[in-house]
Amino acid sequence: MVLSDVLLAPLGLAALLLSVPIVVLYLIRPDPQELTLPTFQFLVAGERQQSATPFLERISRSLLLLLQVLVVLVLAVGLATPYVTVSERATVEETVIVVDTSASMQTDADGQTRFQRAVAAAREEVTGTTSIVTTTNGGDVVLQRGTPTAAQGTIDGLTPTDAPGELSGAISQAASLAGENARIVVLSDFAGEEWTTAVTTARGRGLSVDLQQFDGGGDANVGFIDRRFSSSAVTLSVKNYGDSTVTRTVQLGNTQRELQLGPDDVGSVTLPVPAGGSEARLSPGDSFATDNSVHVAAPADTAVDVLVLTNDRNQYLTTALSVVDRVNVTVRQPPTTIQGDYDVILYSNVDPNSLLPGNVESGRELVEDGGGVAVLAQDNLPQRYRDLLLIEPGETKGGATVGQTAQTQLTRGIDFQPPDEYVSGSLRSGSAQVQLGDGTPLIATEDRDGGRIMYYGYIEDRSSFKFNYQYPVFWKRAVYYLADREPLPALNHETGETVRFGNTTVEGPAGRVSGNSVWLQRAGLYRSESRQVSASLLDESESNTNVEALDQRAGTAGNLTRTEQRSVPQPLTEYFALGGLVLALVEVGYLRRRGDL
Repeated sequence: MVLSDVLLAPLGLAALLLSVPIVVLYLIRPDPQELTLPTFQFLVAGERQQSATPFLERISRSLLLLLQVLVVLVLAVGLATPYVTVSERATVEETVIVVDTSASMQTDADGQTRFQRAVAAAREEVTGTTSIVTTTNGGDVVLQRGTPTAAQGTIDGLTPTDAPGELSGAISQAASLAGENARIVVLSDFAGEEWTTAVTTARGRGLSVDLQQFDGGGDANVGFIDRRFSSSAVTLSVKNYGDSTVTRTVQLGNTQRELQLGPDDVGSVTLPVPAGGSEARLSPGDSFATDNSVHVAAPADTAVDVLVLTNDRNQYLTTALSVVDRVNVTVRQPPTTIQGDYDVILYSNVDPNSLLPGNVESGRELVEDGGGVAVLAQDNLPQRYRDLLLIEPGETKGGATVGQTAQTQLTRGIDFQPPDEYVSGSLRSGSAQVQLGDGTPLIATEDRDGGRIMYYGYIEDRSSFKFNYQYPVFWKRAVYYLADREPLPALNHETGETVRFGNTTVEGPAGRVSGNSVWLQRAGLYRSESRQVSASLLDESESNTNVEALDQRAGTAGNLTRTEQRSVPQPLTEYFALGGLVLALVEVGYLRRRGDL
């Protein structure tokens, strides 16, 4: 055995040379001079005859030298840093705990979810300094270098989400927090293998990464993996992750369909969407309840009633609107009175002499009531429109070019062609969605008094846009915007997304939240005063809860598990320093007893 097997710094033994001058000084020290005092001679002689022997006298004379040499020896060995080999976990003072809070951790196994077991294990990993990271938002730091009490409280407050998690990002975040000698503990079901790169990188920095897996209960999962809307219906896709054929019933509102799925099969059903908020459910359920339901949000009144006021019927416009599902079109020719309730009024090619004041006032009242009005460009725009017309009209011009186009829900993906002729002008109010080269708004909108106003700058009989296949698409978006009816895909989201509600209070599955944007971390319906949206887990990989044990994997994940067994030296310097101090105190006590102090 060499010295390096028991000492981290063998050079420290050079301090033993300090014992040489001590011994030399002891040897050259003159003997003490004895004086005879007749008064005490008989008493001392009698005592020596009873207790003194030559051997004990030599020991007594050499004890001080022995103590001094022992102090030097102990301190020299301490400087050489003796150590014993222990598990690295026993020496860690700082720990970074990564807790998987993704949806799949809610899989139930024997009465406990994976997440509950992971939280119990996390409590056991708390050390003197503890940081905690979750898989939410790619690595959310919920505690940084906290005390054991703070760490325990933070762990107790953790809850799983209904959204997919990013384990790789969380491990990378943990590695960035970890100090030089910190240990990272990852508590997860370890679905997939994307996280392996982050573990390899952390270990490449010399960090200890401990992987603790929590699986079970997910070997026969059947769940929703996709949702697609078409007009007023929704198509739901269901996948069987088990290894046997199953039968499931899908129910949405008062409609239900039955599916028979073989192993790894995917089946789909199409169901009508009920008005308001509803929930599609799979029955019977299984151990992973999160993907057994899909929430669906729809307007309370799904139909849009549109009134077209025109003196030429504008067949291109009315035909485009009539093919839009759940849009009811009524055409009236001024002069006429407006009776009935409408969500949208469109003014198209109206004879200025036939337009009644009451026709325009009906538009203003509709905007105040939360509806929408659109004015379409024409020669000689009626002056009676006044504030309903968003531009200050000028002369009719030709040779336009399309300039800037804002990327909004109304215009995104549509190729707006230059008009042959257009009404030039400047914007009175609102904002230009599409602008011509000379600054004239081609499409402009304004939200006013709870309602909406639009200006459409194409003169219908002098524009080729009406022949474009995107023309009906634009008008579908336009009437839905004016009626404040968002299309179904815009109302239904996947968990993990962020939705803007404006600065208001939103009632969600986990309670009330306030702010401009709301993160949809739980599945369910989110409602504000003016809007309702849904969130559901629709992630094929997250629903695959049948994960293989790490120690049985043949790829990178298995190698990472098998190779992470490390031992480290535990220095014993402090114990030798304490021993040297004790010996020094014994020496002082001995000198005091001898009377030298």
